[in-house]
Amino acid sequence: MAVTAAMVKELREKTGAGMLDCKKALEETNGDVAKAVETLREKGLAAAANKAGRIATEGAVQSYIHAGGKVGVLVEVNCETDFVAKTDDFKDFVKDIAMQIAAINPRYVRREEVPQEELEKEKEILRAQALNEGKPEHIVDKMVEGRISKFYEEFCLMEQAFIKDPDKTISTLLNEKISKIGENISIRRFVRYELGEGMEKKQENFAEEVMSQTKM
Repeated sequence: MAVTAAMVKELREKTGAGMLDCKKALEETNGDVAKAVETLREKGLAAAANKAGRIATEGAVQSYIHAGGKVGVLVEVNCETDFVAKTDDFKDFVKDIAMQIAAINPRYVRREEVPQEELEKEKEILRAQALNEGKPEHIVDKMVEGRISKFYEEFCLMEQAFIKDPDKTISTLLNEKISKIGENISIRRFVRYELGEGMEKKQENFAEEVMSQTKM
């Protein structure tokens, strides 16, 4: 099986290993991502995967209030030790996550949290859209799976593009921090409030506003 850039990206997000190491592992396992993870772990190259099983009960609850008080976020990010929780690296990471949530408004931390009922409803909508576009029924299911990935990228924090560097996802950013800091780190939960949420009001681009704050 040919190793694609998407496969390398997925393996990097799962393990935090280098691009060339991921490519080589995929080639050795004929494109099997799960086996490639094990291969990297055996070689000691899967930094994030090696630490994922460790208990992380320290950390911080970070608040972020957007300028003008229109958006507020609380996010809990865990690490293994109080020492790491007090480092600038960890604090900066937690702040970045809070600002990401304020700007992009995810619904869930990871795809596993999406309720099955919501997922099935979304698939029904995507299937109906594909059929209305005149797509052959025998390829509709594959199209739906492809489009549901876009749903995850939009609403699941871990799969969103990082606002400060859109070439990497939050999952990739997290694995980079795990590798650098040397402890398991977990984004546990968050809540986001928006002024007047649920009321009819003028649409505002909070992503652009939050990004402008990062440059000040």
